[in-house]
Amino acid sequence: MTRRVPPTGPPLGGSRFLFDSFDATAARLEANERVAEERWAALEFRLGQIDAALDRLEKRVWLGVFGVAGFLLAQGVEALMAAGLK
Repeated sequence: MTRRVPPTGPPLGGSRFLFDSFDATAARLEANERVAEERWAALEFRLGQIDAALDRLEKRVWLGVFGVAGFLLAQGVEALMAAGLK
């Protein structure tokens, strides 16, 4: 009686899915990494928008500060001129 030895090389035909086992843990980890990357990209985008909004707000605040300072200076100059003419 001859003993038959199974082939040791790669399978010759058929689908690779018949021979390769599916690693659910690796697939889940890969999917979680992709989700984390997308969330990080969305977070960076949103932070960029918030930063731009804060820059616009800062410009408006400084415009208001300089406006009030200009008004007070104009009032001071007007008071000095009125006192100088008397």
